[in-house]
Amino acid sequence: MMLRSSAITQGIQRSPNRAMLRAVGFGDDDFNKPIVGIANGYSTITPCNLGLNNLAIRAENALRKVGAMPQMFGTITVSDGISMGTEGMKYSLVSREVIADAIETACNGQSMDGVLAIGGCDKNMPGAMLSIVRMNIPAIFVYGGTIKPGRLDNCDLTVVSAFEAVGQLTSGKIDINKLTEVEKNACPGAGSCGGMFTANTMSAVIETMGLSLPYSSTMAAEDKEKADSAERSAEVLVQAIKNNLRPLDLLSKKAFENAIAVIMAVGGSTNAVLHLLAISRTAGIDLCIDDFERIRQKVPVICDLKPSGKYVTVDLHKAGGIPQVMKLLLDAGLIHGDCLTIEGKEISEVLKDIPSKPLSTQNVIRPLSNPIYKQGHLAILKGNLANEGCVAKISGVKNPALTGPARVFESEEACLEAILKNKIKAGDVLVVRNEGPVGGPGMREMLAPTSAIVGQGLGDKVALITDGRFSGGTYGLVVGHVAPEAAIGGTIGLVQEGDSITVDAQKLLIQLNIDEREIKHRRSTWKKPKAKYTKGVLGKYARLVSSSSIGAITDGT
Repeated sequence: MMLRSSAITQGIQRSPNRAMLRAVGFGDDDFNKPIVGIANGYSTITPCNLGLNNLAIRAENALRKVGAMPQMFGTITVSDGISMGTEGMKYSLVSREVIADAIETACNGQSMDGVLAIGGCDKNMPGAMLSIVRMNIPAIFVYGGTIKPGRLDNCDLTVVSAFEAVGQLTSGKIDINKLTEVEKNACPGAGSCGGMFTANTMSAVIETMGLSLPYSSTMAAEDKEKADSAERSAEVLVQAIKNNLRPLDLLSKKAFENAIAVIMAVGGSTNAVLHLLAISRTAGIDLCIDDFERIRQKVPVICDLKPSGKYVTVDLHKAGGIPQVMKLLLDAGLIHGDCLTIEGKEISEVLKDIPSKPLSTQNVIRPLSNPIYKQGHLAILKGNLANEGCVAKISGVKNPALTGPARVFESEEACLEAILKNKIKAGDVLVVRNEGPVGGPGMREMLAPTSAIVGQGLGDKVALITDGRFSGGTYGLVVGHVAPEAAIGGTIGLVQEGDSITVDAQKLLIQLNIDEREIKHRRSTWKKPKAKYTKGVLGKYARLVSSSSIGAITDGT
């Protein structure tokens, strides 16, 4: 077996290299074993990553048992839920790039033969995937697992429940005592946010694409099977190293199409569009934003999951998890069965023993003949407000079309203040701009404003459009990733208070309803906003980042 690490036994640097490795535990027989990096995202910053070290140690022990030499190193994380609504949220999407850079640097700098990446919070998954496709060494991803639901008044709670409770408080629906009770009960322990929000969406994506084990994306963080899965993942990775099975052997255009189909079926996060575009571009796969719309029109939403549905991810797991969803789609010809997985099996083989009908004892996964929605929930809109496209999440929306007056805000904070002061009324189209990849910088998520809107009972009565992003916990008539963004001269930067705007998810249209000559006049007088950050990681990001329409990547536009 030819290993990248075999270079350490050759040439003049043989003795210095061995001396360093002996100091970290290598013995005479270990120098011919594959060196496997464990990219450990453990931290106490967020409950999402709280349990990762236990999984890392379990994987480390398993790697030793099957003849590999594990080398553990840390990666960072940012908790979206904690930083939401603050200046700190600008670092969230940026952390995706930092994670990718860190894993690539450690693995390539030490000539590792493979990598087992362990992550929990939203950007851990796409960050790891970006590094995995850059390096193209044998790799597997271990998801830290979902949090179990909180409970209050016999109802399941998630972190989004706390954000919505703020809106309920300001509109007089609940009092401060009830808000406090929601806060205390929403997050009961370790694990990533419990609905089909961004973390669980991206873990489902990685499982669908074959770079994590079947069922692993919906396991609860605190359950024994999660640690068992981490051990099994280590064993599978070593076999992949022996077989020289690499990520780009799995990640074909078909694999990305499968991922999009599953995102639509489970009602996944808008952020998956951004991340898949970034990963595919880095991998050299010809995927574009229009592919999401093409697949959306064929694939129904069949899972009744939060944020717009009833159930949480542990319920999906009990109902059969992602393999059950994939089997229904495979039987209907909506995914490709010939894509490979990290185990060296085709998807059709992995799914061969999965029932062709969902269990009758559950209500989470519906048959395709009785979907939640007949088409996918993530619509790609275009028009003079978004020539490059934008993403509308239309699940839970009674009327997916609205024409109304623009209420223009130059930041998320200004928008939230207006909502909490009850200055927004039915029919308004809220425009939050200069929150894009460059303008933010960092493309903040708008969970605080959208949750407050829902909490006030306006979720299906107003629209909100932004060049920023939305949390996976957001629902309602919301349109994000508007491109080009305001900070680089996009039309969203030309909108004035009171302008008529149409958002129509049925016609796939986002339109500023003013004369084209007026738009040209406004454009001629537009001035580029002054950069909010010029130094540090945010300054660097703003200088390098691409449009959200191609994934907001920083390693080439």
